[in-house]
Amino acid sequence: MAVALLVIDIQKDYFPGGRMPLVNPESAATAAKKLLDGFRSHHWPVIFMQHVSLNPTASFFLPDTDGIAIHPLVAPQTGETILVKHYPNSFRETRLLEVLQQLQVTELVISGMMTHMCVDASTRQAFDLGLSCFVAYDATATRSLQFNGLATSATEVQTAFLSALNGTYALVQSAASILASLF
Repeated sequence: MAVALLVIDIQKDYFPGGRMPLVNPESAATAAKKLLDGFRSHHWPVIFMQHVSLNPTASFFLPDTDGIAIHPLVAPQTGETILVKHYPNSFRETRLLEVLQQLQVTELVISGMMTHMCVDASTRQAFDLGLSCFVAYDATATRSLQFNGLATSATEVQTAFLSALNGTYALVQSAASILASLF
């Protein structure tokens, strides 16, 4: 078993004062920090995804803004991999698959933001590529959505997307449960 931690887009724009604040990003980042601490204590690989938008109509994650910075609570350490992405799927037009293959990773623990976009897209792709995936539900965050005149709360969005991932695409558990199963 070779396991790695994927930290997706825990960036300043998703926090209060940012351009796209999510619901409870602080608690998600705190749970992601617990995962980071566990992986670092075992010298297991950690990979950070940093979204920088190239879309000319984007309103957040704009190049050369403070909002694209990885949040200090989960700041990368020297030697940890940081990959820049421009799409929700962490594998699209990045070196992520190559890095995972070089590390011979077969199991991927996933944390990050937004659950309904980047976490979902990346988890499904990782599964489709043959990886065993674990999503730390408390180390993810999302926001409320609207469609066709109907509002869906962040709690409902979070529940729906994590429920859809659980079982087929990933084992969805708390960060503490995932760490306990690995150690």
